[in-house]
Amino acid sequence: MDAELETIYRSESATLGEVEATGLKAMLEASGIECLIVGDSVLPNLGFEVRVSSDRAAEARRIIADALAGGPAAAEEAERASEESGVQ
Repeated sequence: MDAELETIYRSESATLGEVEATGLKAMLEASGIECLIVGDSVLPNLGFEVRVSSDRAAEARRIIADALAGGPAAAEEAERASEESGVQ
């Protein structure tokens, strides 16, 4: 990832920040968007960030917004569909 990076997520909770950032990274990478987690689990009070290439930031934000709008039911349906199709 050589392009300029843009922060698209900054954790608000030191307790869940790493978990949330890891989940977002997995979701974005499954959508073909490379990303990077910035943070240190040794110092979780500093929080975590997810960064993507600036030219993919808008698309990454849209994917996250769509996932939040769909909620847990949409996530379960997507997982079920990917299991049935054999896509991982």
